[in-house]
Amino acid sequence: MSTDELHTPSIEHDFSDIAPYDDHQFHEKIAKLVNEPGFEHAVRYVMPDVDYKAFTDMLLTVKNRDDFQVKVMGPFLEMLVSTTTAGLSVSGLENYTPGRAFTFITNHRDIVLDASFLNLCFIRNRMPITEVAIGNNLLIYDWITDLVKLNRSFIVKRGEKVTKALEAAKHLSAYIHYAIGTKHESVWIAQREGRAKDSNDRTQESLIKMLAFGPADTRKNILDVNLLPVSISYEYDPNDYLKVREFLLRRRDPDFKKSQRDDLFSMETGILKQKGRVHFALGRCINPDIEKFESDNRAEIIHHTCSLIDRSIHCGYHIYPGNYIAFDELNGTNTYTDKYTADDIRTFDEYIAGQLAKVDEDGISGDEQLFMRRMMLTMYANPLQNQREVSDCSGI
Repeated sequence: MSTDELHTPSIEHDFSDIAPYDDHQFHEKIAKLVNEPGFEHAVRYVMPDVDYKAFTDMLLTVKNRDDFQVKVMGPFLEMLVSTTTAGLSVSGLENYTPGRAFTFITNHRDIVLDASFLNLCFIRNRMPITEVAIGNNLLIYDWITDLVKLNRSFIVKRGEKVTKALEAAKHLSAYIHYAIGTKHESVWIAQREGRAKDSNDRTQESLIKMLAFGPADTRKNILDVNLLPVSISYEYDPNDYLKVREFLLRRRDPDFKKSQRDDLFSMETGILKQKGRVHFALGRCINPDIEKFESDNRAEIIHHTCSLIDRSIHCGYHIYPGNYIAFDELNGTNTYTDKYTADDIRTFDEYIAGQLAKVDEDGISGDEQLFMRRMMLTMYANPLQNQREVSDCSGI
């Protein structure tokens, strides 16, 4: 099969089950969405003062996906930046080459906002926005599926049995290659399935194996999607106490599993609660480093690609005072005392204590309190720890 055959929609590659809605479907899907009680409830929850009739009347005037991003999502995200952050910044935009589509691959901190804030950075700078990978585990209601597919999201099918999982991975890979190579649309995808609960960000080899499916050899298939790592740094993670709670419950019961309600609450918390400063750092496309890698062994190419992504993401972290404080407190050192003040320590320690107090579980022992504090400090120390372990950040 030729590259063109793989990347052209056909009977074999009908992407309608996972692809975002196109402009031809847009108005029909918007008209359906505004009449969904669940959508209305969500809008009123996020924007308590909204005039819902005026809001939906405005939505019905939106003509296409680009207008939706600029006229609806852009202002909404700017509102979130102004009310829930101490500022959103970006560096490395010069690496987003005009006229070229990339796969922006990032560490994963927030279920909803990682990709949304990245796209807001692009909107602010009048740069092309991306399509966004989202797991079907979050699509609890049909109207949520409609909303995310209106918002340029494509679906990652999770929880499939082995044979179907392989088919789903090949289907997803074909769609991403089609988006990059034929539609010339950039895409966003996280470096791993789910968030790294302890912020120890590592690229899952299974993700790169998925991208390596295709008509050519492993190296060429990976090169075709133009991987560009992006580092995401939140000063404070609103979900940190929920992650600590999960660590605690899994410590008590290794078989503990989150509910759909847990996922929804994590989404709500991440969107609406305070995050401090937020920074996105675009690295460079790693194609040149993949091209010059000497091995032709599939496993070695995939492992090397993961290492390149990790190195770029770790080098790109923006390190805040809390990260330095957490590292010193966790390790009992004074290594970074020049990076923070007594006020910084007081602010950070009060924040940690306040977040830990939100873990509302019965019978938390003194040992468990120490465990939860250690895990929360680990979350904030790990970006710095990972950056320390990179021997050379030149060329990132």
